[in-house]
Amino acid sequence: MEKLDPLFQPLQVRDLEIRGRLTMAPMTRNYSPDGVPPDFAVEFYGRRADHDLGLVVTEGIAIDHPSAIGESGTGGWDIPDLHGDAALGEWARIVRRVKSSGAAIFPQLWHQGGLRVDYTGRHKEARSISPSGIWGPDDPGNFFAQDYLDRARASSHPATDEELADIVAAYGRSAKNAIEAGFDGIAIHGAHGYLLDTFFWPLTNRRTDRWGGASLRERAAFPAAVVREIRQQIGDKPIMFRFSQWKLHDYEAKLVTSPAELEALLGPLLEAGVDIFDASTRKFATPAFEGSTLSLAAWTKTVTGSLTMAVGGVGLAKDLLNRSGAEVVSVDNIDDARAMLRNGECDLVGVGRSLLSNPDFGSRVRSGEPLRPYTLEAALTKV
Repeated sequence: MEKLDPLFQPLQVRDLEIRGRLTMAPMTRNYSPDGVPPDFAVEFYGRRADHDLGLVVTEGIAIDHPSAIGESGTGGWDIPDLHGDAALGEWARIVRRVKSSGAAIFPQLWHQGGLRVDYTGRHKEARSISPSGIWGPDDPGNFFAQDYLDRARASSHPATDEELADIVAAYGRSAKNAIEAGFDGIAIHGAHGYLLDTFFWPLTNRRTDRWGGASLRERAAFPAAVVREIRQQIGDKPIMFRFSQWKLHDYEAKLVTSPAELEALLGPLLEAGVDIFDASTRKFATPAFEGSTLSLAAWTKTVTGSLTMAVGGVGLAKDLLNRSGAEVVSVDNIDDARAMLRNGECDLVGVGRSLLSNPDFGSRVRSGEPLRPYTLEAALTKV
């Protein structure tokens, strides 16, 4: 019976009741060159929230720090920020529209780290920073344009302790501004090779001070400090933290190879105040570790006892690695997500590209209608 469908059951997170488990996952939109969301963003988010989503997590939003955002070698990153009355005013409009539909909304706070090229973006005076001045692997595959690679590898420098203190404060300031603009909680981007993720990764974090070390727990210290500052600034509002094994510059990277290592990585973040872990994978139900059928989200819930979100390829036949301009056919894997919810393996289901081609995704899932395929046109949609 529909009333028993786990996708549409409420979820309590601290003082927030989320009306259902379907979540709009964060997706880069590249439509805010001045750091201010465009007019169409109000209905872009609102239209999707109208169709049974429980939670909307926005695109990446740069924190209030000059080194947070730049440009890529394949075009402008053009991500909005929370600095200045114009940006906050537009986000407040988006928040009101989404909440008018009954959905909750979190901003995803973001710092690009070593993936930013020096002196680019809206703060051309700013240097790019990373834990140890190391961009990443020697052979990153073909995700990035060569021109970008040449510039990015030469640009970032090891962050000083003073710079890192400023960044922690910027996360807290941006989170507080977001809550004052009406957001229901905060999502933190700690995945995919951006700043916080590069502290976890031994390849990019070779620091010997309090922000580095040989163990996963030691390398989680700086991201945990960010979480603590945000918790201090926003009180009892929920905090979500996105983490991943894979990076944009290494799709086969592995931060952890066992449940014990996963617990060591996430423990400091949980202690610092994370309520929901967003386990970003390319296929949401893929087993995380050899010898087990459990996904990364399921293992995260097992070792932390925390709420988790499963994300990656919901409704689609191909994962992110296999994306292209060609049509990606829809696939009915929604029952797999339902099973994970029923089995207590996750608490939220993140939907990305399927929501671009199906703004009415939630209604289609509820009624059993087939999903539209994901296309290049959908990827560029403004509606």
